[in-house]
Amino acid sequence: MTPPAAILERPVTSTFPPLRRRIQAAGLLRHRPGRYALMIAVHLLCVGGVAAAMVLVGPSWWQLLFAVPAAVLSARTAFLGHDACHQQISASHRVNRWLGLFHGNLLIGMSYGWWTAKHNRHHANPNHVEKDPDVAPGAIAWTRDQARDRRGGVLRGLAAYQAYLFFPLLLLEGVNLKVQSVRTLPERARRERLIEGTLLAVHVAGYLGFCFTVLSPLQAVAFVALHQALFGVHLGCSFAPNHKGMPMPAPGQRWDHLHRQVLTSRNVRGGVLTDWFLGGLNYQVEHHLFPSMPRGNLRRAVPIVRAYCAEIGVHYTETGLVDSYRQALRHLHDAGEPLRLDL
Repeated sequence: MTPPAAILERPVTSTFPPLRRRIQAAGLLRHRPGRYALMIAVHLLCVGGVAAAMVLVGPSWWQLLFAVPAAVLSARTAFLGHDACHQQISASHRVNRWLGLFHGNLLIGMSYGWWTAKHNRHHANPNHVEKDPDVAPGAIAWTRDQARDRRGGVLRGLAAYQAYLFFPLLLLEGVNLKVQSVRTLPERARRERLIEGTLLAVHVAGYLGFCFTVLSPLQAVAFVALHQALFGVHLGCSFAPNHKGMPMPAPGQRWDHLHRQVLTSRNVRGGVLTDWFLGGLNYQVEHHLFPSMPRGNLRRAVPIVRAYCAEIGVHYTETGLVDSYRQALRHLHDAGEPLRLDL
């Protein structure tokens, strides 16, 4: 549900400090290293279990079934890397960085440094067409202006019907993350480039080496393709409900931190299964207000944030999972409308 225009246009002052004091008083910003240690240990056991099962089964087309849990575990790995990026796991920046490199570069082949820099820009200005890299022109046109600027028949056709193509395009997201990780390596400082490049190379060698050792060449290719496709879909489905279809600040429009984060974010209601499937990203409002809050504390922060937003008259958006996708796809369909009229 889109906030009333009057709320979006009203000049704002800093409304965040009182909320932060309430959250701090509730102890929700304290790190929970023990919980994360258990989470990481269980996760690595699951990864090892899937790998061991594949070794036991040996060359077989039935191995493609293991691509499903492998994709789910890859997404879980990405969620842990995301938590490390936001300094949620440990009070030590160094510990978080190495955990991010371990889960990102080594385990799933995604550059921790590249993704962290990109993601921090998103958090600073969510849904801002000039500042948020997540709504920059690319395969998807996020606004009608971006759609109109498309050149070439294929790109214009893609944008015109992007709502129908969004989920199929996610099949390529797992590979895209790896390509972007390698492509942006030269932009990093020499030491970071060496560390990240080495870990990415070890990942590729270990991942492909394992697949082609356990499976026949054709089976290995099929497994890698299916694994990466399902990983991309799972990850995309976790991020898609968060901001797509929410207000997009106009150039020059200034909101304070609370308005900027709350008005552009959407929570997804649900229980333990939703929390698990979306990696805690279903509490997007709370996560954007307090990025370093440990994932396990986000659910407890919801009633505090919701009540405070009602108190000061700020629209707080939450919906069901299916409806969140419906709203996101409706926004993409609307953005492509000018091109459909020209076809």
